[in-house]
Amino acid sequence: NLKGLSADSPFYIDKGVWRMSNSEQHKELMRELLEFVDSKDWDQYHNLKDLSVSISIEAAELLENFQWKSDVENVDKEELQQELADIMIYCFLMCNKLSVDPIEIMKSKLEKNKLRKFKV
Repeated sequence: NLKGLSADSPFYIDKGVWRMSNSEQHKELMRELLEFVDSKDWDQYHNLKDLSVSISIEAAELLENFQWKSDVENVDKEELQQELADIMIYCFLMCNKLSVDPIEIMKSKLEKNKLRKFKV
């Protein structure tokens, strides 16, 4: 329940527990990601095109979890989390290449979407 929280509130509910989002956590995560990429010497492969391709491939792997299943309740949630993490890692790395803050661009897009009229 978000009642009483402002849009820029650092608080959110996770499985019934109040938590606080911290931009320092995002900075620390980005630092860890970049250190990992550097330790593997992968930066040479992380151009915008290849990061975009990798995001698409990982998104396809996410979809594979639903292929040929009529009952989505029986999807392996751990596998979904792993694929989502792969997608998000590549997205964060792409944001780094573009020198943009992933949180800020999501906020900006949300504000634009609020102004759009969607056909439902």
